[in-house]
Amino acid sequence: MEIITTDQDLTQAGFYWRDADGVRALVCGPLEDDGFVNGFSTRLGGVSDMPRDSLSLAGFNDDKAENILENRRRFLKLFPGTWSLAGCWQVHGADIRVVEKIEDAKPAENELGDTIYCDAILSAADGVLAGVKTADCVPLLIGDPKTGAFAAVHAGWRGTLAEIGVVAVRRLVNEYNVQPENLRVAIGASAGPCCYEVGNDVIDAFTQKFPNAEKLFAPTREGHALIDLLKSNQDQLIAAGVRPDRIHTAPICTMCRTDLFFSYRREKSVNGNVGRLMAVIGRL
Repeated sequence: MEIITTDQDLTQAGFYWRDADGVRALVCGPLEDDGFVNGFSTRLGGVSDMPRDSLSLAGFNDDKAENILENRRRFLKLFPGTWSLAGCWQVHGADIRVVEKIEDAKPAENELGDTIYCDAILSAADGVLAGVKTADCVPLLIGDPKTGAFAAVHAGWRGTLAEIGVVAVRRLVNEYNVQPENLRVAIGASAGPCCYEVGNDVIDAFTQKFPNAEKLFAPTREGHALIDLLKSNQDQLIAAGVRPDRIHTAPICTMCRTDLFFSYRREKSVNGNVGRLMAVIGRL
């Protein structure tokens, strides 16, 4: 069932649209007010044929390198200043990359291949824009206004099961001495509980790992259920010490809104090639 989200819904959740030259991104206002440039890309305003004018920001196996690099240039223009993008080759795990200075920042994934494997980027360096790629998975942007430390986290169902959001919070505590109650978290558009159906393998894994995991599932057909990865990540962050009122979740499902976002689960079997979104955060 398609869930319609209005601009008023976004405003109430703490988000607003930023547009420039046809490129559009979702920005978390409270995270920005806390001193962090941030944005969740859409598929609008690019040069990729997915099907046309699409802003695919990763996936060199699915798109030409020149398209992706031009799309990244256009996307980064949304954020005033000069930024070095720090990324990684995501493997649906819970490994963390710490970027200590701007000279260490690089996109990682490129047309030549990649050597940095992880699913979260941490930093406190000026000029660094930490970014993770999604196309249905849950993107988490975390900032600490007290220390200036920040993180971008990619949480698919495997990463959520591995509690990568909690791992990132603990690493921020260890690396930068942050206090979890001071953190601000923005959760971007992802496959929502309205659409994201999984099988017994996922249901069993979550049920074995988490107490009261049944509240995450709504049965659909034999051996299948809809899963609420957003709630799972929210609950994990709260258990790690993040205040509920400092967690902001965009009320948009990528599977419902393929006019705005790429959706691997909706589009892969239809189009073959699927673009990638990007969620980024840095210090203002």
